[in-house]
Amino acid sequence: MSLFVIADLHLSLNSDKPMDVFSGWTDYVSRLEKNWQEKVGIDDTVVIPGDISWGMSLEGSLEDFKFIHHLNGRKIILKGNHDYWWNTKTKTDRFLLDNGIDSINILNNNFYPYENIGICGTRGWINDGSEPQDKKVILREAQRLERSITSALSEGYMPVVFLHYPPLFANDRNAEIMDVLHRYEIKRVYYGHLHGYAHRLAVVGEQEGIDFRLISSDYLHFSPMDISDIAR
Repeated sequence: MSLFVIADLHLSLNSDKPMDVFSGWTDYVSRLEKNWQEKVGIDDTVVIPGDISWGMSLEGSLEDFKFIHHLNGRKIILKGNHDYWWNTKTKTDRFLLDNGIDSINILNNNFYPYENIGICGTRGWINDGSEPQDKKVILREAQRLERSITSALSEGYMPVVFLHYPPLFANDRNAEIMDVLHRYEIKRVYYGHLHGYAHRLAVVGEQEGIDFRLISSDYLHFSPMDISDIAR
């Protein structure tokens, strides 16, 4: 059983937000499906760190969830900044099961095991100081990340972190998130959110003793990245 990751699917099968209008996104849904089905097996796991569906509600995202469900493997999803459909884990779990979708798991204040590692994460947030409320959101996201990590540690798993927002970007540093990563000696972080020109400013590789990887779908050319080696 292998472990894959890919963020920012930006599906809009039941909404009017086609990503094809952006450079590099032409025919992205069929490209994603083809690549996914060729690489991912039915017993594999895929982590999707946010920006999954443009739907404005659970009901409005149902076609996107059905599309994800028919793809191979178990999927672990967390919130992105454009996931306006996001609701409580309890309500979302019930909605998915009521619609026959049992291959999607919600990552929110918890973790999921994969071999010897704990799949941990949260959305994260920007840290540019442009809005007064950003500080409060960042602190809340740091707390959620800490709860996720400690839940994995309490059961003897090595935490690996998946975020939507990058904790480092160009010259920006999200101190609250980075403090949590250092406190628990996290060594691997996978994040999305960045598209197009922003790829050039992404932090990829080791910084501050942590290996950072950008896994936005367009950066990965709509092909899930195999990260099974993190459990070896």
